Formats: sequence, structure tokens, C-alpha cells
Amino acid sequence: MLLTAVRPAYRIMANTNHHFCIGGHGVTISFAGDSNSMALLPSFPAFAVERPAAEQLFNITVDDSMRPAARRELIRSFDTGNGDTLVYSLPDGGYEYIIRDIRGRDCCLLDTDSRFRECRCALNGTETMRSFGLNNALMLVYAFAGSYRGTLLIHASCVANNGRAYPFIAKSGTGKSTHSNLWLNYIEDTELLNDDNPILRVEAGGSVNVYGSPWSGKTPCYRYVVYPLGALTRIERAPADSIERLHPVQAFASLMPACSSMKWDETINDNLCNTLSHIIETTPVYTLHCLPDEEAARLCHRTISGQ
Repeated sequence: MLLTAVRPAYRIMANTNHHFCIGGHGVTISFAGDSNSMALLPSFPAFAVERPAAEQLFNITVDDSMRPAARRELIRSFDTGNGDTLVYSLPDGGYEYIIRDIRGRDCCLLDTDSRFRECRCALNGTETMRSFGLNNALMLVYAFAGSYRGTLLIHASCVANNGRAYPFIAKSGTGKSTHSNLWLNYIEDTELLNDDNPILRVEAGGSVNVYGSPWSGKTPCYRYVVYPLGALTRIERAPADSIERLHPVQAFASLMPACSSMKWDETINDNLCNTLSHIIETTPVYTLHCLPDEEAARLCHRTISGQ
């Protein structure tokens, strides 16, 4: 069933501090100066709250006067699919990132502490570049700060049906969104929860819930909702439709690439592995070999929902 997600009422304030509840965690974004504003984050209003949470996941200050660290060491550069991100280590154990867009333009300079609780960033370029840089910085910080709180930002398209959430993962271009749309078209009482980056969270009692997020790829689906996790399914294209439940080792290998992580940071990587292991222990994981057709959706629904 849809779990009630209670938030205080929100109204737009004149100050520069903006508070949000994302995946049940408190997040505060502060703007220094008047170069940037919440206009850069049109997907965030549904997650806004009146006051900061008692325990924040992270705080981030957007300040264009920020400059690169005097001392930093390049760890690596990785391709996000929308541009390159450069990662540097800082002497205090924190990190510095340069986030570039698909055209190689520097959009954001981001500094974090070692646990991603206190962060600062500077934006650059056009409004489109600034929006891209800030959104990617927030996704990055949320994923790594969340690792300390049993929370995963997973690359998936996710539907809700009959009171449970069903994320679909796949290699880029394989058809996550296509399969979600097949459920929307052919499976009664299905709704889209998020089309690119739903949040999986292990709650205090050990149950696993799926939350909507402000990051949904090309599909504008920014919903403040939460459902219990029903099952996880990997989509693979095949000439005929079939589905199999994976053993835990297979499930781990299948899900790990869909999770945001930093393998070179031992603590964050261990956090991710522990959270993922708990999810696999308590949730069935499947691989659906399929065509992009109605029968694939019906086969998947029958199998993973038990209906």
C-alpha cells in the first residue's frame, strides 16, 4: 500500500535557506548571493518542507565565490553518460568534484567533507549549465551521504502496483522506461513512481521502502510518495519472454552496477554492500528476458507480484 508521507505545509519564503524531505531524510540548500536560486531546481517543490529536519542528511551551500582547493589530488575521472566528472581527494579527507556537461563545459565545482554532510559548490555558465551542475551535485551528495543511512539512489524505472513498488533496472537503452510504460498500459492500477532514480531505504525496523525523488531523467515524475518494495527486476532483451528468480550472488552482481557508489572509498562501498545485501536477503530479485510487448509485462506482473 501507499505509505503516508507526512510533511509540514510549505510556502515560498524570501530567505536563502530551503528545506526538503527526500527519501525521508532532511536536506537543506542555501544560496549565498543572488546569482542562483531555486529556479534552477524545478523538480524540487514537491519535496519542500517548512523547517529543517531534526537530523539532516546533508546541507549544501551554493556560493559562486568558491574557488578550487589549493591542495588536491586527482583520483579519477568518470563518464556519467551526460558528461565527465573529475574527483579529487582533499587533505582533510573530503572530496572535490568538477562536474562537466556533455559538451565538456565546467558546470559545477563541489567540495564535500568525508561523510558528505557539509558541502559547498560554485556554479558556472548559462542557466541550463547551472541547473545541470547543481542537480548533478545534489544527486551525487545524496547518494554518498545516504550510504551512511541505509539509503540507495538506484538507476531504475519504477512503478507501483497493488500497494507495492517494483523497480526495473537495465543497461542504458535496453528498455527500463519501455517496460514501465507496458505496465502502465496493460496492468490495471499501475502508476509511475519515478523513471530514472528512485530511492531505496532500509527503515529502522529492517523493512525496505521505495521513495520518489526529484531526479527522474527525461520523464517529469517528481512525486513525494513512498511504497514498500515488492521485487527488483533486471530487464534483458531476448527473442522470447521468460523470467527467472536469481540466487543471492547473482542478484548482488545484477544490482550492484545500478547503484551509485565510489569503489575507491572503502567506507562508502562497504555501506552500499551492506545495504544491498540486506535488500537481497529480504526481497526477491528477477531477470526478465523479453520482447517489448504486452505479454512481457503480464508475465512479469504475474511472477513478481504473485498474482
